[in-house]
Amino acid sequence: MKPESSQMNGSLGPMRVLVTGGSGLVGRAIERLVKEEGKNRKGEEWIFLTSKDANLLSAEETRAAFEKHRPTHVIHLAAMVGGLFRNMRQNLDFWRNNVFINDNVLKAAHEFGALKVVSCLSTCIFPDKTAYPIDETIERPLVAGDVGEEDEVSIKFAADAVVEALGFKGDVIYDTSKSDGQFKKTASNTKLRKYLPDFKFTPFKQAIQETCDWFVANYDSARK
Repeated sequence: MKPESSQMNGSLGPMRVLVTGGSGLVGRAIERLVKEEGKNRKGEEWIFLTSKDANLLSAEETRAAFEKHRPTHVIHLAAMVGGLFRNMRQNLDFWRNNVFINDNVLKAAHEFGALKVVSCLSTCIFPDKTAYPIDETIERPLVAGDVGEEDEVSIKFAADAVVEALGFKGDVIYDTSKSDGQFKKTASNTKLRKYLPDFKFTPFKQAIQETCDWFVANYDSARK
């Protein structure tokens, strides 16, 4: 199949970035950053695609979205996601739907001549027993985004930080009748550091405090 876009012949023109999963956690964060740096991003057009714009499980709708926007670059964030128990109940649906979404996006990106696709996947894709820290070389090439191993904290530490940030005075109860989930998920940020050596992470407790403050202020409209 030959790409339909003229972008493959070396004539780039404006950069048009299509972000799938544009209404999700990472998509919204990228959108906010793009808006904040808008004056420094001349010659760029950013499209944040949501499930309302196209059902990426459908090859036809995916192709139509790419035909409409004809992106030069794609940041692929869209996925079927859920917590531990939903994954356990619907493991086949998760696998099949995400395979379909990824295949449709990659096929459309190729057909319309996208120059680069960056796919962001959760560390949940890695098996329970693996080498640590997790990095991009363990399975297929991917981007593993997380704090570095030197900043790893326990679930109890994280829970206590939320309790402190919210000023909660009641008892914290750990329901030991439920599955523990994965005990450890140390991710490497070596590749990120390579490209952004001066990047500064927000200190953990400060980030928790800012997150809790935002949630309280936006409780009525926040997705729960």
